[in-house]
Amino acid sequence: MSSVLYDAQGPRAKQRNILYTVLFVLCAAAVVWWVYDGLAEKHQLDWIKWKPFFTSSQPWETYIWPGLQSTLKAAFFALIIALPLGALFGVGRLSDHRWVRVPAGVVVEFFRAIPVLILMIVANAVYSEYTNINTDDRPLYAVVTGLVLYNASVLAEIVRAGIHTLPKGQGEAAKALGMRKGQTMVFVLLPQAVTAMLPAIVSQLVVIVKDTALGGAVMTFPELLASVRPMAANYGANTIACFTVIALIYLLVNFALTSFASWLERRLRRTKKGKGTTPGGAPETVGTPSLVVDDGRAV
Repeated sequence: MSSVLYDAQGPRAKQRNILYTVLFVLCAAAVVWWVYDGLAEKHQLDWIKWKPFFTSSQPWETYIWPGLQSTLKAAFFALIIALPLGALFGVGRLSDHRWVRVPAGVVVEFFRAIPVLILMIVANAVYSEYTNINTDDRPLYAVVTGLVLYNASVLAEIVRAGIHTLPKGQGEAAKALGMRKGQTMVFVLLPQAVTAMLPAIVSQLVVIVKDTALGGAVMTFPELLASVRPMAANYGANTIACFTVIALIYLLVNFALTSFASWLERRLRRTKKGKGTTPGGAPETVGTPSLVVDDGRAV
């Protein structure tokens, strides 16, 4: 059975694929055994190094939970500030007015080209020199500022790309209803583009959560990854165990965010379909008019 993308495999190709699969599994098993043997030889798999995480709440209450709180706090503030800024600059780049479009493009391209770590360091220096922010709170402000400046520029491109993916007939239909361009953008294009942009927005949120670790590495921001060093020093140099636990926490947090985004996207699609048609399948005409496009014509 052939496909448009590839031809059906013959007997020799199937045998080669089976051979390659067996070789890959053997190589993977050898790598896993090599890692396991090395850790065991260095006594990194001894129960005494993993015991504190399973028999005591002290490492969780003293190191892990405060670090996770700081990580989530920085990511939350960065997201709620970066999202509206990104939407504003994304829409600004689509403006018909050159005096709006050009400055928005310059700001987006400038901050998108600078590494987020540099933005954090510069923000920390600015806050230290020109503000009276408490020394303990300054790393949080610097981390959030760096994340906002970088991710707002990235989200602006996501918004612009999401709006560009919509059919041109949506804007034409809104224009035919007498809506101005600002109304079309706010009430027609942006709501429809949200569903298409959700996966990219959540991917950027995952990046925000992980990038908070840069603040801990450079500016003593007490985030989740920064808790590894004092925790490992307090529990007998169990660095591998600490890194493994922290990595699993990052994995769970990001998986929860991705799962929530998938659920929200499915819900929005169902809501959109439910509001777009009547139970009989005809376009909705009662109440607020829906935009139904047929070959580019507004109906």
